[in-house]
Amino acid sequence: MTQSTVTPSMDSRRGLMGARFFAPLFWAQACGAFSDNFFKQVLLLLLTYVAVPAYGWDIGIVNNVAAGLFIVPLLLFSGWGGTLADAIDKRTLIRAIKWLELITMSVAALLIWYQAFVGLLLLLFLAGTQAALFGPVKYAILPQQVPRRKLVVANAWVELATFLAILLGIVLAGVLVSLSGWWASVSVSLVLVGVSAAGVVAAYFVPSAPPVEGHKVAIAPVRQSVEVLRTAWQQRRIFNTILGISTFWFLGVSYLTQLPQWVATVVHGSGSVVSFLLAAFAVGIGLGSLLCARLSAGRMELGLIPLGALLIGLAGLDFAYHPAFSDSAQLHSLAELLFSWRLWWMFVDLALIGVGGGLLIIPLYMRLQTSGNDAHRSRIIAANNIINALFMVISALGAAFLLGVLGISLHLYFGLVAALSLSLGILLAVKYPRPVLRICIFIVLRLCYRLKLSGRHNIPDTGPALVMCNHVSYMDALLLGGTSPRLLRFMMDTPAYESPWLNWFCRIAGAIPVDLGKRNPKDLRRALNEVSAALRNGEVVMIFPEGRLTRDGNIAEFRRGVETILKRDPVPVIPAAISGLWGSWGSYRRGRPFKRWPTRFRRKVRLGFGASVPYTQWNDRRVLRDRVLQVKEELGGGK
Repeated sequence: MTQSTVTPSMDSRRGLMGARFFAPLFWAQACGAFSDNFFKQVLLLLLTYVAVPAYGWDIGIVNNVAAGLFIVPLLLFSGWGGTLADAIDKRTLIRAIKWLELITMSVAALLIWYQAFVGLLLLLFLAGTQAALFGPVKYAILPQQVPRRKLVVANAWVELATFLAILLGIVLAGVLVSLSGWWASVSVSLVLVGVSAAGVVAAYFVPSAPPVEGHKVAIAPVRQSVEVLRTAWQQRRIFNTILGISTFWFLGVSYLTQLPQWVATVVHGSGSVVSFLLAAFAVGIGLGSLLCARLSAGRMELGLIPLGALLIGLAGLDFAYHPAFSDSAQLHSLAELLFSWRLWWMFVDLALIGVGGGLLIIPLYMRLQTSGNDAHRSRIIAANNIINALFMVISALGAAFLLGVLGISLHLYFGLVAALSLSLGILLAVKYPRPVLRICIFIVLRLCYRLKLSGRHNIPDTGPALVMCNHVSYMDALLLGGTSPRLLRFMMDTPAYESPWLNWFCRIAGAIPVDLGKRNPKDLRRALNEVSAALRNGEVVMIFPEGRLTRDGNIAEFRRGVETILKRDPVPVIPAAISGLWGSWGSYRRGRPFKRWPTRFRRKVRLGFGASVPYTQWNDRRVLRDRVLQVKEELGGGK
């Protein structure tokens, strides 16, 4: 992976929103998301309430043409945009796209003033082209500029800004278009030009992001779209990730496109109620994105993906079976319905659907950004944008078939969408149980302890490593496994492994049993062979080199097994230390573990990972013990 242009020391001194490597890009993309959706909503409102009555156009045909004019460029030009972003400095491309946006919105402001609706429809195609070109570079530049451990948070902020900008653009468009006289045209024009100009200014502060490999770019959008799709198809892991992201957009479009009809027929509410419920979805996406960043703690937490899909499904099922508010066909304003508990219940359902979407989408985007060849990252994201557009079209066609041709109810339609998400979540949880188990453990640990973590960046992003830690309580393995940036395999005592209460967990977690009490040479060789196989497979293995729980809170001498493991497989050694669990329910202080009631909830626990031990010291267990002691001292000592 290409190293970030920002040093760790720079990153530690400031937050993302105050850092030049991120803040300008954040505001540039937020301005772009706002401008696109503000312009689309203004145009749809003008077509619906001005053009259609004046010229007698068919409202259904006009709206579908408008939607098509914006989405077709995503299919045609995303591949070209990805190829451009991989070939030239991304900063240069961002500036050029932002100037194209400013020109587009300036012309749009002029056409709105003269109510040139055909010209505005054609301009919608140009706005879609600008969005198609900006999509790949927006996500591809993040891994190049943002440190790896900040990438989850950066994606969360981008998603939060995108959906809030979409919501703000839609709501503000309705407010300004409703103004009387020339004030409507003037205010809309000022917003279009002003926000686009702000995006241009922000683009000039984006740092340079040169290509990994330079190459020539031909102007052949269709051929390049086919090529980027073929490249993504050939990398199954990446293509599956793209399908996951596109499924999110399929589900989102399924809800958002039918929400106005739902409000009209079920809630019996006006347009203001639609905006209110749209706000629930957008705020939910933002909260879900920030929650994902909080739970991920800087790592790519794939276990959140099935949890997000399950949350969408469960909240969606509840949303689908809200009965009609009344039998009357009269539409009520938001002010009239604001004190209805049923509306707020619906608001919570949509917010939870959004939270599930945030939990689902952020790990998938991070996986897409960090997988594959760095030189082709923009093209891979371009392939994702193309398939996203295809899934959105499929969603619209599917809704038209189910609701229009088959004539099913909206309740059944939303129930089917929720069932699809629920099925997907269950399938992923069953197929990939270890990531789900790990994030569930981390959530429980966060609730039970006040965790202070340090040094997790010392665990390498890829390749094998051996983590060794002092052994204070029976919660140590859960603590290390739940907070590590990568999945850990760990050795554990055979009697505990074979316990009917723990065996299911141990098998899912990939624990390696070893009976240290019997000192059986055959059993020990089998365990060492499993450790060796895991390391040679590029996994991270965690061991407690003391071989047993401490009886006095101090670190005992390390056993010879650690030297044996490292002689067989010389891999990086990461010393780790735990402080604060001595005296807890699972430790030997004041008697055997778990034989007494817990005495303290939310105990303060510190866990630190030290720098990798040099090669020359790998085979000396006394030096390794000293390194673990050093990490513990850096945590502030204590037991």
